[in-house]
Amino acid sequence: MDKKKKAVRLALFGCAALIFLIGALCTGGGGHESIQETMRDAVLHTSAKIDLLGVKIVNPGLVSAFTVTGILAVFALLVRLLAVPRFQYRPGRFQLLLEQAVGMFDSLAKTNSPHRNKFLGAYVFAAGAYIFVGTLFELLGVQAVTTAGTPISLPAPLSDINGAIALGCLSYGVILSGGVAGNGLRGVGRTLKDFSLPISMSFRMFGALLSGALVTELVYHYIHLSFVLPVVVGVLFTLLHALIQAYVLTMLTALFYGEVSEPPHNPKKTAPKQKRRAAANS
Repeated sequence: MDKKKKAVRLALFGCAALIFLIGALCTGGGGHESIQETMRDAVLHTSAKIDLLGVKIVNPGLVSAFTVTGILAVFALLVRLLAVPRFQYRPGRFQLLLEQAVGMFDSLAKTNSPHRNKFLGAYVFAAGAYIFVGTLFELLGVQAVTTAGTPISLPAPLSDINGAIALGCLSYGVILSGGVAGNGLRGVGRTLKDFSLPISMSFRMFGALLSGALVTELVYHYIHLSFVLPVVVGVLFTLLHALIQAYVLTMLTALFYGEVSEPPHNPKKTAPKQKRRAAANS
């Protein structure tokens, strides 16, 4: 009896999927824009502009950045006021998840920068959370209206080149501050040697996130590919980019921060100390 019910359910599911597929194939092409125009607009945002509260015409990525920042700020405030006072010695699921996330980034900071890591741990946690949540934000499909009156789904903040450059330069500024705090002017010289670092970090994030957006746009554009496949492609690309880019940027920031903040090693000064210790022990 159970096998018959399963067979009937499977047959009904197959029939429904076939009906939707036939309906999708009969509805025609994938829009009035060509694929070249669609991808160009996804990169440059030439026509998809949003009026920000009547103040200025901006790219959709800026609206996404403000939205993600507001979500993270409200979430952090609620956790601090409602969850943290109730933390116990035996953690629950949410407390355990939060402690694991904080411990992972704290360990990343201490491993790569053993001399100065308190501020670094806080920054890499905040940057990793912003990249991860901001990348997953596009899966929500939050709708906005462009200045042309057409609806648009808000993209990930870092798929806009301006957002990627801003985060890359901010990370470079944090690395520079570590060099100044650890070695003064010598730390500034160490940091400025890698002057191409903010460019490489920015374009690495932008290219990775934009590639996922373009692949998804390509799949959605063609009607014979826009059935079921975009869901799988979009979710997989978004999840992979969220994890990989959060790890890559935080790892690079912690690594370079540790290099420029490391105190100088002077063998001439350490040798007499070692001789005195050896003589005292003997």
